[in-house]
Amino acid sequence: MLDEKKQGSEEAYEKMLKGQDIKKMMAELKKKIEEAKKVVDSFKEKILKKYSFISAISLLPPEASKLIEENEEVEKEKGEKVFHVIVIVPDENIKDIPKLKVDSIQLVKDKKPKLWLHFYTMSSLWQVSLDSKYELLDAIALSLPVYDTGILGSLRVATIHKIMILKKFEKYVVSYVLAGSVVRGEATKTSDVDVYIVIDDTDVKRMSRLELKERLRAIIYSYAMEANERANAKNKLSPQIYILTEFWEAVKDAHPVIFTFIRDGIPLYDRGAFMPWKLLLRMGKIKPSPEAIDMFMALGEKVIKTVKAKLNDIVTEDIYWGVITPSQAALMLYGIAPPTPKETVKLMNEIFVEKEHILEKKYVDTLKKIVELYKGYEHQKVKQVSGKEVDSLIEQVSAYMERLKELMDQISEKSKHRTLLEMYDSVFSLLTKIFGKHSEKEIIDLFRKQLVDKALIDKRYSLIIERLLKKVKEKPKSKKEKSSRVGKKQKQEKQNVEKKKETATTHEFELLRKSTLELLRELREYVERKEVLEKIKKRIIIKQKDKKGEIIPSDKSLFIIPDITKDSILKYNLDKKTLIESTRDELNSAILKNQKHVTLQLPLDFLEKLKQKIGDFMVLFGE
Repeated sequence: MLDEKKQGSEEAYEKMLKGQDIKKMMAELKKKIEEAKKVVDSFKEKILKKYSFISAISLLPPEASKLIEENEEVEKEKGEKVFHVIVIVPDENIKDIPKLKVDSIQLVKDKKPKLWLHFYTMSSLWQVSLDSKYELLDAIALSLPVYDTGILGSLRVATIHKIMILKKFEKYVVSYVLAGSVVRGEATKTSDVDVYIVIDDTDVKRMSRLELKERLRAIIYSYAMEANERANAKNKLSPQIYILTEFWEAVKDAHPVIFTFIRDGIPLYDRGAFMPWKLLLRMGKIKPSPEAIDMFMALGEKVIKTVKAKLNDIVTEDIYWGVITPSQAALMLYGIAPPTPKETVKLMNEIFVEKEHILEKKYVDTLKKIVELYKGYEHQKVKQVSGKEVDSLIEQVSAYMERLKELMDQISEKSKHRTLLEMYDSVFSLLTKIFGKHSEKEIIDLFRKQLVDKALIDKRYSLIIERLLKKVKEKPKSKKEKSSRVGKKQKQEKQNVEKKKETATTHEFELLRKSTLELLRELREYVERKEVLEKIKKRIIIKQKDKKGEIIPSDKSLFIIPDITKDSILKYNLDKKTLIESTRDELNSAILKNQKHVTLQLPLDFLEKLKQKIGDFMVLFGE
């Protein structure tokens, strides 16, 4: 059971936190001590210049003044307004405290409002908690930090988390203990805050111990994240959760982690279990069982086997796949379908060494060596790999990966050049189809005169063709040029310049590629329009006195323009034998869709219905 005093403390500090985060609470505290702020700031600046080793300076909240006055038997005049200031120093500077006190008092003795200074070493601060004065330690943790190297931020986040846990689990919390760098006095503003929470599970009957631990972990971890937000501290809370039955087993076996935890931990809350454990440990009463000794000894004997197995794993898993996968990526970039590991070595040699001449054979030999070593281990021909061999392999793999990065750049350059050639062929193939066979220069001149100058195609496409020709005539960088250039990169500035150049080149290539695709689309549409016009070049003319019309055949219809000077259009459906009104859009759509040869049909029924619609007419072919 929690005694009334502890319950009262928890309720008081929960009330301080309830409905507000730590930022808001501090804002309220600052308001209350506004008149003392200038004095405190002045004191901080002057005292730190002389005593830079100070770990923290903070002001206690007004609600906590009574706690520290009772703890240190502070005597003050009735009605005197006093602000209590906590000064924390490292244990190694304990000898400097007398002088620090004298100098500090001199700085504040005549100041108004009055400051009452309280000096703590890290050890004396923890002694407050070891004496079960948890309320006072809570007050210090939730005080307003004026200066902090990390101890107050760590304490603050742990205290807020503790209050949340106590509220949620009430009597089930056995101990909430602070450990790690905070307790050792090594905390910084970004140090993790290690806390151990022991939960009583002895009356839990509705779920397994494993399920209980998982549920506790989920809740306590979520509270840890909330506590970090409320505390407004960079110190990340790292809780370790134990259930009581499991913890007792670890204590009985004197598990090293639990041993250290009990020896060095500082309880921020305890229901009377942790301090007895701590005392028993100091008395030498907590000793490992024979079974525990045998277990730890057996673990030690397994170390060598474990290390050897890990070395083998490094070679057979990490190094092997670390070179095979990137090598497959290089082949895929070249345009090869993803090869099997067995094919990779052969293809790397055939394509990049023998065919393209862009990779030295020694790198393929490195790849081959690693694959053979992996296969040897897989077929149990290789039993063990030494640390020296692993170091050598890592060195070779590092060189291989550096070279592979260069190879990827070279492949990329060749791929870009190949893409440019393909686009060049496509563009000039279409231009040849439009203008007939001519030289490159003649085709470009015809393109400008007949398409660009007549505004049949946008003039910017002339510039695109010029850029495309220029890029096609540029040769991709050879391996020698690439290596030489990379070898001279001795400073980071040069590397950054080269990186910017490569980025700019890639951007330029992408722009050219997209623009060329637009040009191809425009040329294809022009060719399609030209072909359609060629197909309907021999028109079927209908003549009525002073009017001239036209019949345009499509796949399943005949379109009639009775008077070419007007927009009225008729359509005769060859299947349904109907003559109806149509539109210019429907005519254009039918022409574009029907690119194949259309057999001319002029059924008698069509001629009769057309005569009924427009009157007498003559049909003229090939006019």
